[in-house]
Amino acid sequence: MDRIDTSVAHPARRYNYWLGGKDNFAADRASADAIAAAWPSAPVAARENRRFLGRAVRFLAAEAGVRQFLDIGTGLPTAGNTHEVAQAIAPSARVVYVDNDPMVMVHARALLTSAPEGATAYLEADLRDPGHILAHPDLRATLDLTRPVGLMLVAVLHFVHGEGAALPIVRQLLDALPPGSYLVASNATKDFLPPQIAAVYDRMLTAGQTDIWPRTRSEFGALFDGLDLVEPGVVAAHEWRPDEPDPSLTPADVSVYAAAGRVP
Repeated sequence: MDRIDTSVAHPARRYNYWLGGKDNFAADRASADAIAAAWPSAPVAARENRRFLGRAVRFLAAEAGVRQFLDIGTGLPTAGNTHEVAQAIAPSARVVYVDNDPMVMVHARALLTSAPEGATAYLEADLRDPGHILAHPDLRATLDLTRPVGLMLVAVLHFVHGEGAALPIVRQLLDALPPGSYLVASNATKDFLPPQIAAVYDRMLTAGQTDIWPRTRSEFGALFDGLDLVEPGVVAAHEWRPDEPDPSLTPADVSVYAAAGRVP
């Protein structure tokens, strides 16, 4: 725990705060409040991202028959973690969680207990080093990369800054997975924001006051080039196969794109 710097905001702890959790510190809350002041949809986006994750895992486990998951950017444990959703459908499901926050790993190892028939592993690694993740012995011991894998990149790609910067990372990960695997991803966007809010957010991004890099529909959609998109395609997160549509929510409220695609 000595490597956990509570004086610097971290995305996983800020996300935890937006979700109503208690595993966050003053710096995380201050950062979260500053972002929400400029981008009021941020807490809603966090909640809808989490709901999208649950629906996508259910789809992969129940409809697509996927039994292995690589969840990068895990975040702090909360209700409806990937292995809990998957193993409720298929107890033999195997999940590897990856995050670069040591606090996440401490909590994950303590709280994320697999069903006896399945398995979970936890890697402290960074999405921006996909080669390290793919070569990690714990990943290789848990997942069979000759069989389909659900690659979960939910609410993590927007921490990779720069137009086009996420694409080579996603491609390297997908290239290691066999046909029948799936990419599930989401990313913040300014596409639905009023111009005045988008301008404020741009200023914060330039000043280093936020680490969330928004992507356009075109750039986000390019991550799925060559994949078979799952209906309804690239949509706002709350519009992806909702259990019960919420007519009170608009894409501007959520401001996150989400999609899933199958490796042919």
